[in-house]
Amino acid sequence: MVPTSTIEQAVPNAHWNFAVNLSDIIFITLGLSLISRDTVLPLLISHLTDSKIAIGLLPAIASLGFYLPQLLMANHAERLRYKKPFVIFVGGLGERLPYAFIGLAVWAWAVSAPAATLVILLVGIGVATSSAGIATPAWYDMIAKVIPVQRRGLWSGLGHGVGALLGVGGAWFVGQILVRFTFPNNFALLFMLATIFIAISWTSIALTKEPPSTATKARVPLRYYLRQLPSVLARDRNYRRFLVSRTIVNLGTMAGGFFIVYGVQRFAIDGEGVGLLTGVLIGSVALMNLVWGLVGDHFGHKTVLTTAAFAVCAAPLAAFFAPNPFWLAFTFVLMGSYQAAEQTSALNIILEFCAPEDRPTYIGLTNTLLAPVLIVAPLIGGALATLFGFPALFLVATLVAGAGALTLALWVREPRRVSDS
Repeated sequence: MVPTSTIEQAVPNAHWNFAVNLSDIIFITLGLSLISRDTVLPLLISHLTDSKIAIGLLPAIASLGFYLPQLLMANHAERLRYKKPFVIFVGGLGERLPYAFIGLAVWAWAVSAPAATLVILLVGIGVATSSAGIATPAWYDMIAKVIPVQRRGLWSGLGHGVGALLGVGGAWFVGQILVRFTFPNNFALLFMLATIFIAISWTSIALTKEPPSTATKARVPLRYYLRQLPSVLARDRNYRRFLVSRTIVNLGTMAGGFFIVYGVQRFAIDGEGVGLLTGVLIGSVALMNLVWGLVGDHFGHKTVLTTAAFAVCAAPLAAFFAPNPFWLAFTFVLMGSYQAAEQTSALNIILEFCAPEDRPTYIGLTNTLLAPVLIVAPLIGGALATLFGFPALFLVATLVAGAGALTLALWVREPRRVSDS
């Protein structure tokens, strides 16, 4: 760990920026935990339709929205001396406001027009996640400027961890709200509470003291910019291996959105049970974010992602053998460990493959190339669950995720410690 004085010299306003961006992560994590995509939103969709494909569409649309725009926006982000104005504009109107509109739509039309409400829900999630994807290359380049590399794991792990820890208490309220309020008011209220917390996170971003970028690139027409990208993959073998491994692991997450629906159908879990499992998930995210942040800073983010890949391999296997709802909670512990690793290390490791001026390109390229499988995986999961049932889905997911975990462990080298020609 670099001494504090060295960090302060290397990054102006390091303590201030650490604090305000920590607040951003805490409150957006807390807000989104109230409308968890793994528990609350699949349950809401199951109230609006009987289609398992619709449940699979939720993570597919979220992944498409978040990952696909990033490469197109990386070229723009690399030209910006200041990233914050762009980030707060897109992150405010596009990323956070749709959740308020979804809440209003659920309150007004979920009973009278469930199909239309489902469309509004999926479109709203698409707009929010697309805006997050548009802002991400510029946002994380800003983070790389204002938070030293020796503290990024701590920042990410602590922020997501504290946010998720607060979300454990929020999960109790989720259960109470789902039980004490009638449908659809219960879900609408959760969306409104989530909107308040993610608005606080936006205010925190706006308080960042961002220095100008020391290296920016000249404007390049998009067609020429895209033509340069294959050379990035050609010259970095370890980076290519990383992308292949992550693709296989992400395909293995195909069962993630179906665990809560499986629990409701097999064990007749009620609203309080959904709240309890949400609390287990969020509590695991909270604890493991803190653990992964320290592990990533000291041992590298590849170690974090590899261990988490084995967790996502074990999660559907745990669900397959669960004899009661108590044991099903172990599935959510494993999924929480995996999600925490994604939050802590998935972006941080990308910064270690490249030079500072190439950070937006590497972020955008990585996430765009990973997007197709993240979109397809839950749809494959929905098809398997529909045609062959949940047990078949869980077994396939286990095998695929296990292959990805082994590939990442044995084939990819820690980028922090080696340079690949």
